[in-house]
Formats: sequence, structure tokens, C-alpha cells
Amino acid sequence: MTMHRTTRIKITELNPHLMCVLCGGYFIDATTIIECLHSFCKMCIVRYLETSKYCPICDVPVHKTKPLLNIRSDKTLQDIVYKLVPGLFKNEMKRRRDFYAAHPSVDATTRSNEDRGEVADEDKRIITDDEIISLSIEFFDHNKAKKTGVAEDKQSKERVNNKRYLQCPAAMTIMHLRKFLRSKMDIPCTYQVEVMYEDEPLKDYYTLMDVAYIYTWRRNGPLPLKYGVRLSCKKMKMSHPQQEGQNSTGRSADSDSASDKACSPAGVPSTSSSLPSPGTPVQSPHFPHISKPVNGASTSAPAPTRPFPFGNKPRKASLNGSSLSSGLA
Repeated sequence: MTMHRTTRIKITELNPHLMCVLCGGYFIDATTIIECLHSFCKMCIVRYLETSKYCPICDVPVHKTKPLLNIRSDKTLQDIVYKLVPGLFKNEMKRRRDFYAAHPSVDATTRSNEDRGEVADEDKRIITDDEIISLSIEFFDHNKAKKTGVAEDKQSKERVNNKRYLQCPAAMTIMHLRKFLRSKMDIPCTYQVEVMYEDEPLKDYYTLMDVAYIYTWRRNGPLPLKYGVRLSCKKMKMSHPQQEGQNSTGRSADSDSASDKACSPAGVPSTSSSLPSPGTPVQSPHFPHISKPVNGASTSAPAPTRPFPFGNKPRKASLNGSSLSSGLA
């Protein structure tokens, strides 16, 4: 399964697709030649076709006699340019208003509102980074959403009480909104906060401007968002391996002890373990059948003989002042 990685790119990387090769600026009134689909500013391509009948980029013939018949206004491309380039739409509208104010003799009554520069950003649905967006955030309960038979007026009252209204810059990301909700609601780290539009989770790198563009927010009210809280999957996944590791170590310890009991003779401790260090006290082996005290005194079994691990040389030891020697068979 391939993972799709989302990367953010700079506007300069898109400039070759958003700029006119004739004037070197961003598209204004983008116009496309239908023969080759190359786009230019409307004024630039109209002036160019007055002296040439070929495309400025690929030299494809536009039209033999009337090249202006084979060009079309590209509203979709122009909207993309206005939304991607910050401040371009506002500056263009101001430039047009200043032009008609400086030339009152020019008849602008037959022009559209956009041509006269009388269209606001709100009407064009153009959002800038520094614009303040009003949004409402509401808790989304999956259990209540599945239940039916509840009166609509009660639901509406509960929604009004659970809603919170915020004013945030359009450049704020969903990740910042999640952090704000976590700190405001004192949500522990073991739970994950999700921000949704209707019932669709939003990506952390989405800005409020992206959400408004993607879901066609029409500014007829606050941007409606919801949030949900659920147990983090990472915590659950980390706890399971630990439990499995503990169980496996317990099972391996039981199996090792069982194998040692099966291989070693009864009443004799295993000699496979390493010798203790001189500073470590040696614990005597425990024998259940002789551990009870006899006549008030506890009895102990004689120490079992253990093979000498360092070779076959005889070993000398002293007992009660007398010297004894023992050898290995």
C-alpha cells in the first residue's frame, strides 16, 4: 500500500503557469487560444494578434484572416490566479477604479462591475491571508449522531449551547486550532482531537482559507466546524506489544524452569549457572521435604558435591585446622 505524501510548494514554482509571456506579469483577464490552449492576458494577446496570426509560444496559426475569433476568456484560470496570488485581485480592482476616476470621459456604463473595479473580495469569494474569518466550533458526538427520534428543537438548543465562536486569521492552520482546543478543554495527551467540516476530518496543514475554498464557504454565516475526541491509536498500539512481551517472557521463564527441572536430578541444583562472585552471598538451595523444623531446630541437608570447573588438579582445603586433599575422579 503506497502512502500519499502531501508537500507544500511555493508560489514561485507555479509562476510559469500563472504568468503571461508577453508582459511578464500575472494573468489579468486570462484569455486562451483554442488551437493550442496557450493563455495570455486579454489586452496582451489582442494587441499581439493585430500584427501577427500565430501563437507567440508555439507559432501555431490562430486563424487565417480573423485570429480574434479563436480566442476565449478563461474565467477558471483567472479565478485560480486571483486565489493563489495574494493581493492581486484587490490591487487590480483599485487600479480600474483609479483609471475611470482619472478619465471621466470614458463611458463605463456598458461595462460590468468587475470591469469598473466595483467588485469586493467578498463578492468574488477571494480570501487573503491577513483576513479575519469568523468560525463556529461545535462538539461532534458520534453516538448522538446515530440516534434518532430526538426532537429537532431540543437538538437545535443543544447545538447553540455547545457552539463556540472564534475570529481567526485566514492563514491559521487546523493544527493550531487543535492545539487551542486541547489546551482550552484540558484534553489529556492520551486522546486525539479531530477537527471536521460536517463529518469529514480535516488535514493538519489545511488553513482556514483552504477550508473555505475547498468546501465553497459563501460567507452567509460563520465557517461551521466540528471537533471530536477519541482515544489515541498510538497509545493503544504501544501498550499491546508491552503486554505481549511480558507474557512471552513469563512463558519463556516457565518453560526454562520446567526444562531445568526435567533435566536436573531431584534434590540437586543445576550446575549450568555461572559461579557467584566472591562478594556475593551464596543462597542455600531450598528443599521442601526437609524444610520443616524438627524438635524446635531446623535441619539442613548436606551440601551436594559439585564438580570442580577449573581442571582436574587436586584441591587442598583446611577443616578445623587439619589439612585435607580431594581429587577428582
